[in-house]
Amino acid sequence: MRRRLKCCVSLLLFLCATSAFAARAREMSIQVRNGQIRSTPSFLGQIVAPVEYGDRVTVLSEQGAWSKVASPEGAEGWIHTSALTKKKIVLRAGDEDVSTGASSDELALAGKGFNSDVEAQFKAENKDIDFTWVDTMETWVVDPQEMQRFLNEGGVVPPMGGAQ
Repeated sequence: MRRRLKCCVSLLLFLCATSAFAARAREMSIQVRNGQIRSTPSFLGQIVAPVEYGDRVTVLSEQGAWSKVASPEGAEGWIHTSALTKKKIVLRAGDEDVSTGASSDELALAGKGFNSDVEAQFKAENKDIDFTWVDTMETWVVDPQEMQRFLNEGGVVPPMGGAQ
């Protein structure tokens, strides 16, 4: 009788532990056009791996506004929770998954209900707004290593160990 009770208790503890892990670890989709999995929960953390719109990741834990994730390729690190959605993003044509010629930028914007027609309508309704600098800033790319050098030279030490 005692042995049976020990087995039942052990099985119950095992089931609780696995269900607790399963509840924490969940699949989510990347909802930004280009994201980065970082070494620390900070925008200044070194990039461990890039992720793109629609990629699926497993959320392992959360810390404030950051989620520790694992990519299907095995990369583990942190991404801001705002880059994630519970929705599974799948491109389909009829009943089959499809590849697309659309850029990841177009896919991310379309996922948020934004496209060139919406942009044209907004610009037509807001003729007094000058988008020159917005368009220019969208073309700027800062190399992560260049940013790291800039931070190091300036003695910037981000909170939460960001630039590690």
